[in-house]
Amino acid sequence: MHTADGGSSACPDTARQQRLAAQLADMIPGATTLRVSLTDPTQTWPHPHAVAKDADGARVELSRTAAKTAARWVLRVWPEADWTRPHTFDLATATLTRSDLVAAGRGR
Repeated sequence: MHTADGGSSACPDTARQQRLAAQLADMIPGATTLRVSLTDPTQTWPHPHAVAKDADGARVELSRTAAKTAARWVLRVWPEADWTRPHTFDLATATLTRSDLVAAGRGR
């Protein structure tokens, strides 16, 4: 994610990531993860979108505004991520992982 060249920090801004996780946990009670992408099923063009899930993997209902806001906040904290693919933000650990890698890890 971060490169050693160009003066970019080798350490991610973990304090910012943890603040975001706390804000989203407050905003979306019961959510433990957010799947963030640029694929809103109600739009035909790229559009920030988030799906919240609880500890059991059940979907936590979000309004369209909350889904868009949460996605935008995550996108802003990780602008260097490859947003052509969805990512999962773990609210407990404040970590972001590509969603296809999360799914592959569960199958092992």
